[in-house]
Amino acid sequence: MHLSSQNRSFYNCLVQFTNRKSLHEGRALHAQIIKTSSTTCIYLANCVVNFYAKCGCLSKAKLVFDRIHNKDVVSWNCLINAYSQQGRTGSSFVMELLQRMRAGNTLPNTHTFSGVFTAASNLPSTFSGEQAHALAVKMSCFYDVFVGSSLLNMYCKAGMMLEARKVFDKMPQRNEVTWATMISGYALQRRASEAFEIFELMRGEVEDLNEFAFTSVLSGLAVPELVDGGKQIHCLAVKNGLLEFVSILNALVTMYAKCGRLDDSVQVFEMSSDKNSITWSAMITGYAQSGDSHKAAKLFSKMHFAGISPSEFTLVGVLNACSDTCAIEEGKQVHCYLLKLGFESQMFIMTALVDMYAKSGCTADARKGFNYLQEPDLVLWTSMIAGHVQNGENEDALSLYCRMQMEGILPNELTMASVLKACSNLAALDQGMQIHARTIKYGLGVEVTIGSALSNMYAKCGSLEEASLVFTRMPERDTISWNAMISGLSQNGNGEEALELFDRMRQEDTKPDDVTFVNVLSACSHMGFVERGWAYFRMMIDDFGIIPKVDHYACMVDVLSRAGKLNEAKEFIETSTTDHGMCLWRILLSACRNYRNYELGAYAGRKMWNESGA
Repeated sequence: MHLSSQNRSFYNCLVQFTNRKSLHEGRALHAQIIKTSSTTCIYLANCVVNFYAKCGCLSKAKLVFDRIHNKDVVSWNCLINAYSQQGRTGSSFVMELLQRMRAGNTLPNTHTFSGVFTAASNLPSTFSGEQAHALAVKMSCFYDVFVGSSLLNMYCKAGMMLEARKVFDKMPQRNEVTWATMISGYALQRRASEAFEIFELMRGEVEDLNEFAFTSVLSGLAVPELVDGGKQIHCLAVKNGLLEFVSILNALVTMYAKCGRLDDSVQVFEMSSDKNSITWSAMITGYAQSGDSHKAAKLFSKMHFAGISPSEFTLVGVLNACSDTCAIEEGKQVHCYLLKLGFESQMFIMTALVDMYAKSGCTADARKGFNYLQEPDLVLWTSMIAGHVQNGENEDALSLYCRMQMEGILPNELTMASVLKACSNLAALDQGMQIHARTIKYGLGVEVTIGSALSNMYAKCGSLEEASLVFTRMPERDTISWNAMISGLSQNGNGEEALELFDRMRQEDTKPDDVTFVNVLSACSHMGFVERGWAYFRMMIDDFGIIPKVDHYACMVDVLSRAGKLNEAKEFIETSTTDHGMCLWRILLSACRNYRNYELGAYAGRKMWNESGA
């Protein structure tokens, strides 16, 4: 690399700023480079592209890239590898970049294909990836271990295990990532026997299975259905004397936590005499992800008093725990603590802070953190938009989305789902249809996240035909998807269809939740189905073990009251086991007025008076 002394100085400084992700210093240096007309140097120009890409400023990286007249393969690779990390929307652009690269007669290399296959793994179809696979074979790049591992990951993510196994078997060289990817691929498909077959093959081919091999396998088996397999690996690690490695203990803590076996996770955690910040982070994150957020916060406090300095991952885990419990005061304390430690400039930390404040209803504080970063990344935009929606600030969410578009930030599924929810909350059908068109433009299909949001939006806006069309086209549906459609039908006077859809939901073995039964009981109320209402109420408790909440009791009181069964509603209220305040008596009082039952109405009024403490 031949550089003048000035350009070499620029280059070295840019590398340092890139490693530190120091956006402010890097932008100042970029301005100086432009002033000295040093942007004609291809090495320096590529370094600038890489700097902005690593700092998450893809629009700036693309702008610099477009102005390079003599692009080489490194120029293309900087942008391809940056966009390959941006989910589906960025991955679509990667495929466009590959086509432009080939049209410009620049030959891709192994680094190009690693990025391309990483991007292809995020797309709904593997067609583009398979074309790139053929090109990699033609150019003899397929046999590079990193390219092969990226290609393997693409097929595994798509569930195409036959193709993945063909790639795996043809690879002349395999590393820990290769083995772990193949095992994880089988694990995600719940194919335990094949996952263990690969592990046994690994034991036969790798002479000395080190701690890295075991951590790779344990991460691949972190699926509830394969926890018994994880236990076998645990036993083998004990047999081979590998528990002295803290990385193995960390992997076991994480594996058991992800499998929902918190007791086993705690046992491994407590037996570890050489805990590091990763061990603590794994346990804190395990608690947070399992819903035991109070225990996560308590463990973080214990870690602090044990004199262990937290990593950014520890802080992210405890901030997530505070957001889940809406423990804003504890979250503010953690915020002060991380400021003291100097973590405020870390992107992951800032994202977790914005998310915590937004979820806790402190959107003004969240917005301060968001605006603090001159170039927020996609995750921050999404967290901020979702926070506005969660707190009923739907207009602000849509306004922020428009600003995001103007700044050239490509949204992902979670972003669009939040924006669609804002449209549904506002019953803004026209805007919702525009957002739907955008999802198509960005290549986002009707998988669970987008499909549920779309069907919910159309249903809440009264467009049941469109809602049903989206729902039918969804390749798979979760409970939220079914709930959105059942609720839409019920709220728009199609109670019979809502109950039929609930029966279909059960036939397809999707487990209903408490929200499902609120929707179902509401449909019974609108249709006057008293007996069916009682049947569903008992089914909720007896068949699915769901403890009735105030909403369920309110629906049943409404069912009985609308049908004129006022005394039965009175007895039901008095036998209820939930703290409903005046809610249920208010429903009964309204029904007494409609049916002119003044005696029972007076009784309900006295009950309300007593409940109010007057």
